[in-house]
Amino acid sequence: MTELKKFNYFVNNEWKKPVSKEYFQSENPATGRPWALVPDCSQEDVDLAVKAAKNAFYYGPWGKMMPAERGRCLRKIGDIISKNAKRIGKVETTDNGKLPKNITPSLQKNSWQVDSWNYYSGMCDKFEGSLIPAEVPNIHNYLQWEPFGVVAQILPWNSPIGTLIWKLAPCLAAGNTVVLKPSEFASCSTLELMDVLLEANLPPGVINVVTGFGNKIVEPLVDHEDVRMVSFTGGTNGGRIVAGIAAKSAKPTVMELGGKSPQIVLPDCDLELAVNGIISGIFPAAGQSCISGSRLLIHENVIEEFTNLLVEAVKDAKVGNPNDPLTHVGPIAHKLHYENILKKIEKAINDGHQLILDGRAKSKSEGYYIGPTIFKNVPNETDLSQNEVFGPVVSTQSWVEEEEVIKIANDTIYGLAAGIWSKDVAKAMRIANRIEAGTVYINNYFNASTQSPVGGFKQSGYGRENGWEGMRCFMQTKSVWLSTSPSENNPFV
Repeated sequence: MTELKKFNYFVNNEWKKPVSKEYFQSENPATGRPWALVPDCSQEDVDLAVKAAKNAFYYGPWGKMMPAERGRCLRKIGDIISKNAKRIGKVETTDNGKLPKNITPSLQKNSWQVDSWNYYSGMCDKFEGSLIPAEVPNIHNYLQWEPFGVVAQILPWNSPIGTLIWKLAPCLAAGNTVVLKPSEFASCSTLELMDVLLEANLPPGVINVVTGFGNKIVEPLVDHEDVRMVSFTGGTNGGRIVAGIAAKSAKPTVMELGGKSPQIVLPDCDLELAVNGIISGIFPAAGQSCISGSRLLIHENVIEEFTNLLVEAVKDAKVGNPNDPLTHVGPIAHKLHYENILKKIEKAINDGHQLILDGRAKSKSEGYYIGPTIFKNVPNETDLSQNEVFGPVVSTQSWVEEEEVIKIANDTIYGLAAGIWSKDVAKAMRIANRIEAGTVYINNYFNASTQSPVGGFKQSGYGRENGWEGMRCFMQTKSVWLSTSPSENNPFV
């Protein structure tokens, strides 16, 4: 048996062994076999990480650093990540099965994830205060933006590095220090990144990483008296738990949660464009994205033709090892989720839904593989239409009138994203204005950029990542009242 790679957790720019001296195995989902050992941290380890972050903010150079100098640090981080893109990407592929072609290019020079560091480095000294025209004589009232201090960031398993960059770059740009908690199902690429970032020579304690299971370390981290703000990406149920813990001490939170995003196909659309766009919006990542467009709402005049084109386009998709350059769909990221998806497919069949493409036939003897899976004519009130599968599973439903499809699209607890496919731009924009979602795509899907904010409506979360708003969420506003004539304030004069 090959010796497993052993990681430690990261505090004060140093590698620490867990207080418990215990580690857990991380599996390679392409093979179903363990490949690494990850620290099983406890509250003592969390306390050490938070203490390091607190010291870095209040007593170290980071909290006193001028904004432009912080910007130079961020640019250095971006350069170092791009230089090590293949190394980081290889670990992420091994740990959670993402296709290298979907990771490594996004970490290389001029990619949007590296440009995030350049974008926010430029934002560091662009957040200007403002003067308020207060209706009081001889008073200057001005506003300034300030960091929170120590921020806890909780990462998902489906895209650890991408999500980390979305959170970390604006958070550091705002002047905060950070304790990261990656998912227990995909911790290794985050730890590998810390090793890479040692080259940046950041002050100790600015970035810290604790690993382990949510039921052991999430509450001690979120509830810690020195953690002032929390950013969470994950499922809606997990978000409710974390938000509830944070609420006990009135900590602000940013929540990027689940979705059940509709794809609205109008009868005048370019069917080939729509099919290809919808495919790219769910299947290459094996449906393991919160914005996956898994509810296909197709006009009755084109639903048969569209469905046939969709099945024909994906039925021969190569499902297999992510390191094979011919692979279209890689593995499900971990065994527990793989088993949950299989259960949801079986439940949908038992509920009487018509399965017209069965991805379970693509399963391998080892590893966690499910190919594109399509259910036909699934009513919107059903479990399959309402609840997130987070796998390569889509359902179709027909509609007739515009009002009807808007109602169907919005008839869910989620509101993360939506797609609209039509040659009639005016009609598409009219529908987009009535869709309850944080992101609406028209004749495209799954695009993202550092400048464009991402976040949800309803139970898909609140707060935003990316763009100006993404940095603003990591800052708090201070109002200062300055009297230019103190003697006038004496009521006894």
